[in-house]
Amino acid sequence: MRIIVAEDEQRAREGLCDLISSLGEKYQIVGSAANGRTALEMIQDMHPDVVFTDIKMPYMSGLELIRAAREQRLDTRFVLTSAYAEFEYAREAMKLGCDDYILKPPMRGELQKTLDNIEHILKYGSRSDEESKSLDKQYPQAHKLVIKTLQMIESGYKGNLNQQYIAQQLNISPEYLSYLFARDIGTPFARFIREYRIRKAAELLGKGETNVKDVAYETGFTDRKYFSRVFHEVMGESVSEYMKHL
Repeated sequence: MRIIVAEDEQRAREGLCDLISSLGEKYQIVGSAANGRTALEMIQDMHPDVVFTDIKMPYMSGLELIRAAREQRLDTRFVLTSAYAEFEYAREAMKLGCDDYILKPPMRGELQKTLDNIEHILKYGSRSDEESKSLDKQYPQAHKLVIKTLQMIESGYKGNLNQQYIAQQLNISPEYLSYLFARDIGTPFARFIREYRIRKAAELLGKGETNVKDVAYETGFTDRKYFSRVFHEVMGESVSEYMKHL
């Protein structure tokens, strides 16, 4: 994996390069930069797999670097680093397609996990590719009853779908379905379907649908205020704030 580190503080830059290199020979530092402008030139010339970039740098910030790379369609993954938990920056970075947000100084285990996740994406496709798969394909090892539940969610999320109804259709108790679903999916049924509906709503907004009431109705919400509240809980911002970034 070819990696560039962009960090204006020399000690922090060298420390991160050394830490990444210590994780194994497969991680190759092909360049380091003290500012965003130089980092962008390196990305253009070297086409690295991953760039670790600080938020605040001379000439071009980390966010500006990511945005410029995206505008130029440079095919690289980004990890944002910062000495502070600047969540607004993190949220903006995620919208630009940044893979992770790490506080400095990074812990060895956290860094390894981040690189493992990126390696998986490089091998098997992006998160958007993964999300485009049908739900049952995303959880191939799940119990057959959970697979059927996922199929019902995917086909019926626009309607009044709930755990009790699905359990009745599968001829099992709601409690047993709850147990199987949480065990195999890792998320309680109610939270999963709520977040799934919001992801579908975000897709509609991304496709240009601007009538929030229609979007709410199309994704299984009968109350616009409740939809707006759940959207904020799941996405971390209001519908109007989300739409500003589209």
